[in-house]
Amino acid sequence: MERKISDNECPVRKSMQIFAGKWTLLIIFQINRRIIRYGELKRAIPDISEKMLIDELKFLCGKGLIKKKQYPEVPPRVEYSLTP
Repeated sequence: MERKISDNECPVRKSMQIFAGKWTLLIIFQINRRIIRYGELKRAIPDISEKMLIDELKFLCGKGLIKKKQYPEVPPRVEYSLTP
């Protein structure tokens, strides 16, 4: 049986890089199949710092796993949901 070399284009390696974050799966679990606001998400994961949550959300949005919807309101309303 021939052994394949895992390079940077390997789907398993790419998945591991995305889901390797300490908080990534908890964030995805909390969003699940609903739309969730930022504050609600922050309360659902009390041990995460604000900076880390913001960074993780930006990362997941950039990878196309979650969608961010901002409303032009005061105070600002931001909602997150999983992408198909």
